[in-house]
Amino acid sequence: MTAALARVPESLTGRIVTPGDRRYGLLRSTYTTANSPAGVLLPETTAQVVDAIRYAREQGLPLAVRSGGHGLSGASSNDGGLVIDLSALDRVEVLDERSGLVRVQAGARWASVAAALAPYGLVISSGDHGNVGVGGLAIGGGVGWLVRSYGLTIDHVRAVEVVLADGTFVRADAEHEPELFWVLRGAGAGGGVVVAFEIEATEVRNVGVAQIVIEAERDGRTLREWAGYLAQAPRELSTAAVLFPHGPSAVLSITAVVTAESLRRVRPAVQPLLEIGKVLEYRTDLVPYSALVPTGHLHPNVGHQRSTTTNGLLTGMDDAAARAIMRAAAGPARALIQLRSVGGAVNDVDPGATAYPHRHQDTLVTASVFPPHGGAALDTAWKGIAARADGAYVNFESRPDPAAFARIYPGETGARVARLWRRYDPDGVFRPALLADRKGRRRH
Repeated sequence: MTAALARVPESLTGRIVTPGDRRYGLLRSTYTTANSPAGVLLPETTAQVVDAIRYAREQGLPLAVRSGGHGLSGASSNDGGLVIDLSALDRVEVLDERSGLVRVQAGARWASVAAALAPYGLVISSGDHGNVGVGGLAIGGGVGWLVRSYGLTIDHVRAVEVVLADGTFVRADAEHEPELFWVLRGAGAGGGVVVAFEIEATEVRNVGVAQIVIEAERDGRTLREWAGYLAQAPRELSTAAVLFPHGPSAVLSITAVVTAESLRRVRPAVQPLLEIGKVLEYRTDLVPYSALVPTGHLHPNVGHQRSTTTNGLLTGMDDAAARAIMRAAAGPARALIQLRSVGGAVNDVDPGATAYPHRHQDTLVTASVFPPHGGAALDTAWKGIAARADGAYVNFESRPDPAAFARIYPGETGARVARLWRRYDPDGVFRPALLADRKGRRRH
């Protein structure tokens, strides 16, 4: 152990992993970045989280917080600093089965949440991969498999337990610390270390799942028809799609999820998707919701999927936007393009109700590039889409900087977020990057 890490509090004895520890290789990195922190702290209780924050501040080292999942931006680890890993705080508890109120600790992952809630017939729509951590997703938004019928995860958060930068523990809800409660739903990374959420789950046992692969026209027609149907489709239908180059054309691989208890109700909702292009593959199943985010997804995150990612929200899909998306997928960088339907219940919420203000858009477009391609190649591929984007989503942005902040938290939302981050974390302990200029100075 280095001298800088010599004075570990008694409560954290045996709960710090440093280089040379056999566990270090499994804890040092995120899903998309390889890192070398000086130490990883593994608190098991809220009191230990308090001690971990105070200890990290005493060391004067960079601090990252990890809820245990993917960490797409890389902000949940660092080089030479300390990481507070919450993965041991992973309890899932049904507080009130009748109302669906659930308490979920931030270090759980969504596969475990789905498995724990399945016996009760309850679901929290939250991400599209079981290995995603509860904390990271639930402070940023939460675009899940049932997004159009359920809304965002943050729309159903009823209380948050958080440790502030000064070590103070706070339980925030609509009546107690309402400003903190507001910022923790959509912009929570700069507010403190969330240790648990109270979330209203919805009653769902089985869902219809259609896997459809369609030949996508290079002129964007297929994308326009996909988006056009989703804009007026029944809310029970949510989709996520991936665009792949395929010879002279491209293919659109769609996963369509319908909140329905029988295939007889699923097929009519899916049928229009079979008419937007030449169908190459198609199957429909009725499965438990937990099959969408199975425990088989759970794995350590060791920097094995290095990538650079950005995203944008669209209001409608016009010809220019559809063509720009197709060009990004087919260009030299071969960006991986993912499209998610939003709208529906997401847009029922007042834009000012949470720190996620994007309540009129209907499509989320995400682009990723992989080594040897990096940020410059992504910017080139994304340029045409960027010109038509109408906001962005913090959880799918791997370069958190002031330019990203302006897209994610535009206008008065951004001003309020920045003001509250400074109030609850005046020293910028948790998330200075989004408020810093390119020389690292914090903007005020």
